[in-house]
Amino acid sequence: MTKPAIIVQARMGSSRLAGKVLEDLAGHTVLSHVLHRCRMVPGVDVVCCATIDDPSCDAIAAETEAAGAEVFRGSEADVLDRYYRAAREIGCDVVMRVTSDCPLIDPEVCGRVLRLREDANADYATNNMPPSWPHGLDCEAFTIAALEAGHQAAKDPYEREHVTPWLKHQESLCRVNLAGPGGAAARNRWTLDYPEDLEFFRALFAKLPSWPRVPKMNDVLDVIDRNPEIAAINMDRAPAARRQIA
Repeated sequence: MTKPAIIVQARMGSSRLAGKVLEDLAGHTVLSHVLHRCRMVPGVDVVCCATIDDPSCDAIAAETEAAGAEVFRGSEADVLDRYYRAAREIGCDVVMRVTSDCPLIDPEVCGRVLRLREDANADYATNNMPPSWPHGLDCEAFTIAALEAGHQAAKDPYEREHVTPWLKHQESLCRVNLAGPGGAAARNRWTLDYPEDLEFFRALFAKLPSWPRVPKMNDVLDVIDRNPEIAAINMDRAPAARRQIA
């Protein structure tokens, strides 16, 4: 039986919106929303926040502990090493990667990616090859063996910083993708990177059911359909390829 864990990467530094993961959304930090949702993913044994071994991230570690999740601290630049060492410390067989700037990460979608990987006995599973879900529901699941292989083989700084590029492009690995709804749904931007994104989330969360309820993707889409002006707040920040998804 596999022992899956979700590892969420988080840091205080950001060139566009420093400290974004500790910004307030409807009375809770962005990071708390992410960890709360990750703890609701079916079949997950452990949720861990992998942050940086630097005093600047002490607040992230404290917020993680307050949310009831595990804390691991490692390299800032070599995020692949941070993930590998966190996974080894946890003792999991399968890792799901989630980023801390996605406060609408959907437990049901994450669970489906985990089941797809297990059913296919795949080394790597995702839901964004190609993108077909709202940007901000992206997740990846991979075996500890695949992570270890990537940790040993990946040399390019980009591969080390972004954790999974080496895994995504290894044809020797069994890789599977969970297709999403595509179309208008996939053109939505639900990730926090710019001030406009924070404005979007605050407007949106004001109309969503309050904590501790976890609205799912279709619940969020319903709110946006009724309030199109909310989606317009940060739509210009979506890459052109996202805005043109059929």
